[in-house]
Amino acid sequence: MTTFLKLRLGASSMALASFAAATSAFAQDTLTVGYFLEWPMPFLAAKADGAYEEALGMEVNWVSFETGTAMSAAMASGDVQIAVSQGVPPFVVAVSSGQPLQIVDVAVSYSDNDNCVVATELEITKDDAGELAGKKVAVPLGTASHFGFLKQMDHFGVDISTLEIVDMAPTDGAAALAQGSVDFACGYGGGLSRMKEHGNILLTGAEKEELGILIFDVTSSPSDFIVENEALVSKFLAVTAEANATWKASQPADMLTKIAMESGMDEEAALASISGFTFPTIEQQVSGTWLGGTAASYMKGVADVFVEAGAIPSALDSYEGTIALGPLNAIK
Repeated sequence: MTTFLKLRLGASSMALASFAAATSAFAQDTLTVGYFLEWPMPFLAAKADGAYEEALGMEVNWVSFETGTAMSAAMASGDVQIAVSQGVPPFVVAVSSGQPLQIVDVAVSYSDNDNCVVATELEITKDDAGELAGKKVAVPLGTASHFGFLKQMDHFGVDISTLEIVDMAPTDGAAALAQGSVDFACGYGGGLSRMKEHGNILLTGAEKEELGILIFDVTSSPSDFIVENEALVSKFLAVTAEANATWKASQPADMLTKIAMESGMDEEAALASISGFTFPTIEQQVSGTWLGGTAASYMKGVADVFVEAGAIPSALDSYEGTIALGPLNAIK
């Protein structure tokens, strides 16, 4: 791992740890929720319809972010109470550093919407990926893309200490790849779509899953907020679950229009992205396959990979305590 990468993530971890003590009184008439642009999901249609305000009986202030690490910092400072679709790796980085966050649902599962793309002119494929050694790569540190990048490089036998790793949000990474400023880039969403215009992926989603690279996002919130407002959190998740069910049932055209508009994408691009997403039901989420079992051990695996790579100083003994099933169970 490059010295820059160690310092960058080390500083990030310390910042999160110091933020953990920060609290902000929750204004009972306004809820602030973090989400991503260019990340089309059914909840955005409910956002457009004002369904959350109606269900919660309060104003909902929506704030967009570019990375899950920024979401963690915003929740730590008390500026955001709920983060929708935060990547598991940035969540793991935050809680491993002492930030009191908990997962309240599985927001989305995906494999093909998060990947690394190699510049076309390099003509490097999975068959000769070892040639990436010594190259320059753009990676949003502490995110799902970072975890996937580390796992892929390990699979291909590429020593990451030989790489020049630059911390870039996916949109910036896509621009750098297009300009030839980096040899390959890793990212998700609209940024990944633009990366593919200038390069090729090394592994498909299915191939990554075979390597144990599971990619899913969660809805997260500060632990004390969940304890003090469990009914509110449950109502919020119920609106999300209803939107997911409606989309899964028939993919209504008017719903796609709202999702595209709210995510800042055209309908064709939004449909292309969301087609690669799956949205587990509440029953599936609380089962052993997800939050009721596998998720905690998966997070432990993510943390151990980051520790080995020098990205975080240490992992928790267990991540079971970072999952709060109460709000979801209250909906059933």
